Amino acid sequence: MSDHRPKRLPDAAAAVASPAAKRACDPSAPAFPTYKDAPDLPPKIRLLCEILASTAPDVDAALDDADVRVTTADVEQVLRFSYAHPRAAVAFFRWAGHRHLGHDHSPYSWNLVVDILGKNRLFGPMWDTVGSMRTQGLLSLATFASVFSSLAAAPGSSPLKAFVDMPRYGMERDTPALNSLLSALCRANRLDDARAVIPVARAEAGTRPDADSYAILLEGCEAAADPRVAREVFDEMVRSIGFDPANVPAYDSFLTTLVSSDSSTALPEAMEYLAILSRRGCSPGEKFFRAALAAHLEARELHGAMVVWNDFVRHRGLVPDMEMYNTMIMLQGSLGHAEVIVEYLDDMAFNGVFPDPNTYNVVLQFLLKGRKLREAAAIFSEMVKNECWPNEANCSLALRMFLDTRDWEMGIKVWNCMVANNLPPLEESGNMLVSKLKDDRLPEACKFAEDMIDRGIKLSSSTLSKLKQSLQKIKKGEIHDHLLRKWKAH
Repeated sequence: MSDHRPKRLPDAAAAVASPAAKRACDPSAPAFPTYKDAPDLPPKIRLLCEILASTAPDVDAALDDADVRVTTADVEQVLRFSYAHPRAAVAFFRWAGHRHLGHDHSPYSWNLVVDILGKNRLFGPMWDTVGSMRTQGLLSLATFASVFSSLAAAPGSSPLKAFVDMPRYGMERDTPALNSLLSALCRANRLDDARAVIPVARAEAGTRPDADSYAILLEGCEAAADPRVAREVFDEMVRSIGFDPANVPAYDSFLTTLVSSDSSTALPEAMEYLAILSRRGCSPGEKFFRAALAAHLEARELHGAMVVWNDFVRHRGLVPDMEMYNTMIMLQGSLGHAEVIVEYLDDMAFNGVFPDPNTYNVVLQFLLKGRKLREAAAIFSEMVKNECWPNEANCSLALRMFLDTRDWEMGIKVWNCMVANNLPPLEESGNMLVSKLKDDRLPEACKFAEDMIDRGIKLSSSTLSKLKQSLQKIKKGEIHDHLLRKWKAH
């Protein structure tokens, strides 16, 4: 792809169809990022990208007319934004090498050209470029990782053949190359093809899979949500390399696949495998822990959740995040253990995980519904102190429950918080407050009624009528008349 081999790359570049025509024929073709997605590009880079995107018939002439000098870094940056224009990108690569770089491109620039051609499914020119790179001694595993990725994404193509043919380009078919191939196939959702690679690699090249190979396959099983294949891969892994405490990603994907499946046996099966791994000194990671907690919440199975929680948090030292704490709070609360959930808030603070409004509201709701009003009052006060406001349902429920139990101080505290922060439902709650206070705390009931009127919060005629009756009993009808005049004025 240099002027020492002047015809090879231009011929390949000329074979490139226009991206618009290619996408019209193939709706599955990817949408590539362009320079328009990068508003902070240097002016020179933007100019060069605009030239390539203009699909001018003579790219070299347009670049010459621009009269700009380019460096290796410029070439790399322009190529990164020119995937949608493969013909122009290749022409620019040749022009830059001939005019400015003495045919001395960086390996990264070469790899970008390979990737641009491959991602546009121009496999003939791609292989020609790989051949040119071999001649210059520039091939690397990164080059073949790009080749594998492009071939894997193209239906009907054979990235396995590319792996088998690597020695033709002076490259070893070693385990890292095998893993690169497996990764490309799994990312392209070709799990069956990925599984078929290992026996061929053993037979054709004597390449043996390692722990990373099986971790990649198990991640593919997780992405495909295929527990049946995951079990087969896990069994093959154990037979091939045994149990390895360092192989956390493989165990993590395997158990996550099991516990996330729709089967009624998914949760107990995952727990059985977890016990097997524990006996071997092995463990999955945080991803499984998160999925297992969610599965136990869905199954409303507290014992297993506590086993997993104690295993990972108490014994392995994992520090839970807010999502994990919220899951345990939801599980404990949904099973009626309202008093326990406050302990999780204390634990969160100890681990530097600070509850957000959602967490506080969940805790407050469970405490209220569990009639743990002393604890609910403490949580409400903590929420307000931390400027985490109760939601509408909790405002209404908290006010009603505190007033029903004649905890006037807390009821008034809730109302004052609602008014100060304009928290709904103000009209419903204000009328409830006045109606509940009128028998035991009539002066305060009148004060809050007047305050509602002044604030424009609708005081209902029935609430005002109830106040009238209470005031007339103590010969204070003039207070009602004062409130009535204000009420009519508003």
